[in-house]
Amino acid sequence: MTGAQRHTEPLDVHLIALRHGTAGPEVLLSRRAGDVYAAGCWHLPSGHLDGPWEDMVTAIVRETREETGVVVDPADVRAAVTIHHRSPAGGARIGVFFEVRRWHGTPQVMEPRVCDAMGWFPLDELPEPMVAYCRAGLDAYQAGAHMGVHFQEPGDPIAYDPAADRLVLVPDLTSRSAVPDDVRAFIEQAVGRIIRWTDVSWAREESRVWRAHGAEGGSWYVKIHQNDRFHQREVGALRGWVPALGAAAPRLVAADDVLRAVVLTAVGGRSLHGATYPPEQQRRIFHRIGQLAASIHTSVPPRPGGGALPVGRLERHLDGARPLLAPGDEEFVRATAESAASLPALEAVPTHGDFQLRNLRWDEAADTLYVLDFERSEEGPAVRDFVRLSDAWHGRPDLLEAVMDGYGRPFTPVEEAQFTILSVLDAVSGISYGASHGDPELVERGHRTLARLRAAQHT
Repeated sequence: MTGAQRHTEPLDVHLIALRHGTAGPEVLLSRRAGDVYAAGCWHLPSGHLDGPWEDMVTAIVRETREETGVVVDPADVRAAVTIHHRSPAGGARIGVFFEVRRWHGTPQVMEPRVCDAMGWFPLDELPEPMVAYCRAGLDAYQAGAHMGVHFQEPGDPIAYDPAADRLVLVPDLTSRSAVPDDVRAFIEQAVGRIIRWTDVSWAREESRVWRAHGAEGGSWYVKIHQNDRFHQREVGALRGWVPALGAAAPRLVAADDVLRAVVLTAVGGRSLHGATYPPEQQRRIFHRIGQLAASIHTSVPPRPGGGALPVGRLERHLDGARPLLAPGDEEFVRATAESAASLPALEAVPTHGDFQLRNLRWDEAADTLYVLDFERSEEGPAVRDFVRLSDAWHGRPDLLEAVMDGYGRPFTPVEEAQFTILSVLDAVSGISYGASHGDPELVERGHRTLARLRAAQHT
């Protein structure tokens, strides 16, 4: 022991209550009032343990009920992040932040003597002023960290100030969310100091994407590609035909071929993957999707005769998918692929290559549809971009009609035939890849596609 005094910090518990809002996840905050520390500042519902007989989970359940009136089952409490905090006055404490997504009741101000307001706020648009200690916990939580140090200096404001942000994240032992140091240096050279990182990767090993929040208030997306081919495809598209889409796509800010990294402007909205809307709204969105596909395919003049079908990889994909295929699937796949030899080549146009709901974002307030992720972009037949999207309109002829109406024309007979072949090839590829990479969604989508196409053949 080198210090003259042992640490005896108090222990705080903080509630991160989350719900889904129209613009993404929202967090419950209350505003401190009266004769209390940081009056007028927004803060998470929080408090201290009642004594050595009370554990942390019991304390957060109790504090939640006392401050908001809602009842939380201890089984629904999840550990989020721990912050070692020191205030500007020098007092230190340990804050343990818990995430809760289920509860009973409606949050309301239960202690008007010390709280004068309570509300839901988007995680990306937190209110001001906010207690810097609380903001540090939320920033660490959004960055995917499990621990952080927030030691303020004498004279620092109690309220959060980006210019006096003292949060230091402690890396996890095996953290995927940690941003590599060379990537941090790369983006800060491009856009300036970054004060907060939010891991927005898909739950897949090869997905590495962060949202970077700048000291001056801007935000960007940072992406590391899994291989050189994907990196070159995305950079080529972003420098080539993507600017013709205007506000519907992000802009390339910087690229590094050695790191295989790109910095992109941030776009708004929420992913259409898993989103639900009323039928009329769905039709309107799918009409816009058709319009966006047309914009992609006409962004540069077509090249005659360059839209060959990728049947050469069929055997490799069949080897991986065969154990999961239904009886008759392989024969159907081979017969469909063989029909490609009799079809003329279509014009080659720019294609997104992974045009599906997970890569489309809808901003209802701005009435704007955005498209992301161009790492599979390449020239090919236009119908290529409708293959993965078709799963979204299966069983909904009104959505198919909306897409084609937005696209401005129906498929030609040759395009219809190529669409079937490409769908079969994509289904087998998805089953093979999904099985080897632990992605059950790809496997299931492949099974649905094969079943649908085989049923259509019989019809």
